[in-house]
Amino acid sequence: MAELSSEGVEQESRRAPRAAPRQVLRWLMSLGGILTVIGALHAYLAVRLFVSPAWPSPWGVLGVALMVLLFVSIPAGLMGSRGEPTPARRALMWTSYVWLGSFGILLSAVVMADVVGAVLGWTGVVTDALALARWKAGIVGAVTVPAVVFAFVTARGKATVERVTVPVKGLQPGLGGLRVVQISDVHVGPTLDGRWLRRVVEQVNALKPDIIAVTGDLVDGGVEELREEVRPLAELRASLGVFYVTGNHEYYHGGPAWEAEVARLGLTVLRNTHRVVERDGARLVVAGVTDFNAGHIVPSHASRPDAALAGAPEGVPVVLLAHQPRSALQVAQSGVRVDLQLSGHTHGGQVFPFMFFIKLQQPVVRGLATVSGVRVYTHRGTGYWGPPLRLGPSPEIAELTLVPAAR
Repeated sequence: MAELSSEGVEQESRRAPRAAPRQVLRWLMSLGGILTVIGALHAYLAVRLFVSPAWPSPWGVLGVALMVLLFVSIPAGLMGSRGEPTPARRALMWTSYVWLGSFGILLSAVVMADVVGAVLGWTGVVTDALALARWKAGIVGAVTVPAVVFAFVTARGKATVERVTVPVKGLQPGLGGLRVVQISDVHVGPTLDGRWLRRVVEQVNALKPDIIAVTGDLVDGGVEELREEVRPLAELRASLGVFYVTGNHEYYHGGPAWEAEVARLGLTVLRNTHRVVERDGARLVVAGVTDFNAGHIVPSHASRPDAALAGAPEGVPVVLLAHQPRSALQVAQSGVRVDLQLSGHTHGGQVFPFMFFIKLQQPVVRGLATVSGVRVYTHRGTGYWGPPLRLGPSPEIAELTLVPAAR
């Protein structure tokens, strides 16, 4: 890289102080816009649940005050989670996360109630506006509260083992019945700790896998903060190896540092590279790429399917670990051959109704599918991100059994 001239250095130094304030200003404007939208939606909920029903005093006023406090808890809890984890901060953080997920469920219920209420009013089935407003608020509460409780228990509960048989072309008899156990989107961090991770590790090891694939978004925090919490990963056992690739969340907290830490725990880190495993004379290429967007944060970590498979033996089946399903589009463009891609990232939607919006960004929401000619298995996630809730898609440990495809 050519060095800057002295004049260029001076120009850069003059621009730098102005660039930082502009970036901060853009960030603050973006944050302000998001909070404005969320605040407006909270106002909408307050009107529908407490103002329109005109509940007797003091319930209406208390309800509106509660909505204000819950709105404030979202930014307060997210900011509070960055400090020393005192009991007060932890309580605020849990309130923030639980409400953030509950807010989405409640908002969906209120919108649906409004649609049904509008139809009932328009058709003349219900003519008393006050009675209709109270009826809608009551139904929304009766639906939302058990839904949130169910979502919390599901998210914190034992992962479902999804057993899938995948035919693979060119798989030799020696590897027939090979079992790949995949965990993804573990998200050890503010609300998921080492005790929870040890339970996952024990559940994975009990399946006696041949290969374990950890497909990214392992953490939500830095290495120094979470080193002890991820220690149970060192206990993962598979006869042919335990392999790991980064997800986008590792890069929010130091992707290279997390690669080093995971390697220290004994996992094989696949950063745009591959390994060849063998059993009874049959071989399989296990390759891995960095997260689809890693290059935007650490340029040297840009996702490269072509580099991952450079030098791989010809005619040997390939399993590729890639955090985001849309990496299959990169695979297709690069021209390399991949027989099965293992991905995650989507959480299967995690909380209704967000699964309906994932297709705007990813080609697959969950399960086995073909993307641009590449077979992709998209994992629902073993943990969760943010709100400790799962309404719809339950947490998953995938057990994929590879069998020779019919000729």
